[in-house]
Amino acid sequence: MSDVATLKVNKTKDEWRQVLTPEQFRITREHGTERAFSSPDFDLSKKGTYRCICCNRPLYRSEAKYNSGTGWPSFTQPIEPGAVTDHTDHSYGMTRTEIRCADCDAHLGHVFPDGPPPTGLRYCMNGVALSFDPD
Repeated sequence: MSDVATLKVNKTKDEWRQVLTPEQFRITREHGTERAFSSPDFDLSKKGTYRCICCNRPLYRSEAKYNSGTGWPSFTQPIEPGAVTDHTDHSYGMTRTEIRCADCDAHLGHVFPDGPPPTGLRYCMNGVALSFDPD
């Protein structure tokens, strides 16, 4: 568990537009999805921390990343239980579990119950919603 207190980040849409690229804004603030296999290339051999592109909160460790073959960066678990929040998503005629950053409410992707051990979960994230901080 982190020793850092969670501080909610609240910005207006205009403030977010000033600090994000149009694609980052579309995905994180408007709940968009990047095309499969179009995400930044996050090398599986590199060790480090994946952070929220909006507020820089640590979200995932490289040790939890794996190649799911889906075309999106995938992780077995967040860096800590409170790093992300789950929300029911009924878009596109489906019921899915949306994942958002706990600090700024940025849309990151979805979680599915078809991942590998140890969790059996696949946190399927939009790559442009993440930045990588190497160890």
